[in-house]
Amino acid sequence: MVSSGKSQQQADDLAMLIQACMNNSRVAQKRLYEQYSPAAYGVIKRYLFNHEEAAQEILNDAFFKVLTKLDQYSFQGSFEGWIRRIVVNTVTDYLRKNIKDVPPNKEVQEHDAYTNSGSVEVMTQKELLQVIQTLPPVHLAIFNLFVFEQYPHKEIAALLDMTENNSRWYLNDARRRLKEKINAFIK
Repeated sequence: MVSSGKSQQQADDLAMLIQACMNNSRVAQKRLYEQYSPAAYGVIKRYLFNHEEAAQEILNDAFFKVLTKLDQYSFQGSFEGWIRRIVVNTVTDYLRKNIKDVPPNKEVQEHDAYTNSGSVEVMTQKELLQVIQTLPPVHLAIFNLFVFEQYPHKEIAALLDMTENNSRWYLNDARRRLKEKINAFIK
């Protein structure tokens, strides 16, 4: 019962915070930003690890969208998830406009996707994330969308303005590159 009451209190607090933001309370908007921006920034940095200025710009754009679309939040599902979706869409908008790689037109080969998970087990999470961050921008974006956001290739293709086959190819090539880097890291 205590957790239910606490949960209801949190829902009520969130509803009041959202309403205050919609009423243009700068204090409430700042509170919402301070509460949810660290997690949003973490998502952005997964895509743009070495691009601090772009990451800050995307964070600001995403929170502008959050604050101007609060009336669209239906209180169904988590608010964090709703914000995350806006952040990922803002990141993919940026990537679609700024990724200059020409999409490959190769057939996807199933054996390209094979990775040896045993070698990953000896790495720390931080080391693995550092290796992932070395992927080229298109590969990194697709890897993040597929693995961390769990988007299907059809949605990734639409978000990044490419074919599903190209999305699959980039994912498989990212996995191949990661396998090579992980094996080199372990040796």
